[in-house]
Amino acid sequence: MRSLTLALVLMCLPVLAQASACELTIDSTDQMRFSEAELTVPSGCETVTLTLTHSGNLPKTAMGHNWVLVETDQLSALAADAIAAGPANQYVPDNDPRVLAATDLIGGGESTSVEFSVAGLQGKDLSFFCSFPGHSALMKGKFIVE
Repeated sequence: MRSLTLALVLMCLPVLAQASACELTIDSTDQMRFSEAELTVPSGCETVTLTLTHSGNLPKTAMGHNWVLVETDQLSALAADAIAAGPANQYVPDNDPRVLAATDLIGGGESTSVEFSVAGLQGKDLSFFCSFPGHSALMKGKFIVE
């Protein structure tokens, strides 16, 4: 019985490892920083769940953060359009095809998650950033689908 249980556990390890590799967490702070400058997921992930935490204390009206995924060459233009979208839209333009994924806007002590497909993203030059006004200059990084 023990050998059967061990065999089942060993068979499930690749699935469990793959599942955890498809779940990412990144923190944001009151100092306008993300905890990571680069996030990588294996190409075997069909979907990714990204959790954004805010370890600061300031409210989202003063120091809100979100996480937006975009093709790198679209980052500057999208960041400008995001500011125009305003706080009612979480500083993310509605139905904008440049937005590959985005979390809600959060304040200190809060967290949020987004689940998104990475189909077709392998090999693309991708970046993530915070679209709160003035944050994208410091709060950005690379997103890699291996």
